[in-house]
Amino acid sequence: MDDLTNTAFLKRPDLHVETGGEFAGWRTWSRDSFESNNGPFWHKMDDDGRVRCAFRVENKHLNGLRNVHGGCFMTFADYCLFAFASPVLQGPGVTVSFACEFLDAAHEGDLIEATGEITRAGGSLIFLRGMLNCGKRPLFSFSGTIKRVKMRMPAAASPI
Repeated sequence: MDDLTNTAFLKRPDLHVETGGEFAGWRTWSRDSFESNNGPFWHKMDDDGRVRCAFRVENKHLNGLRNVHGGCFMTFADYCLFAFASPVLQGPGVTVSFACEFLDAAHEGDLIEATGEITRAGGSLIFLRGMLNCGKRPLFSFSGTIKRVKMRMPAAASPI
C-alpha cells in the first residue's frame, strides 16, 4: 500500500481536492451524482496511511425528527467503503454486500467522521468494516464487500 500511483486514491478521473473551507485538502469524487447530491462527503489519508472520511450535517441530511436520516448514514458509509478501499482498488468496483447497525442519532451541525479498515483484499473481493462517530460518540457501525470489476467495451453497433 506504500505506492499509491495506480490506485483509486490518486488516479480517479473524477477526483476533486477541496481548496478552501473546513475540508481544504480533503478529497471527494464527482462522478456519482447520488453521492454528490446527498453529500458532500470527504476523505483524506492520515499520516499513518489510514483513510478517514467526514461530512458536516446539513438540514438536507435530516429526517422528520430532525435527526440524520438513516439513508444518509448508509449512503455515506457506502462512500466510505470505497474511500477505505482506494489504496488497493486499481479500477472500478461495485458494492456486493453491506451490513449496518444504527447506534445513536446525529443532528444538524454535527461533524460525522468515519474510520475503518480493509479486513482482507483478494483478487476480486475487498472486505471492509468501519464506524461513524460524532466526536467520541459512536453512531453507526458497518461492513461491506466490494467486487473489483473489469471495464467492458460496449458492443459494436450492428450494421443495418
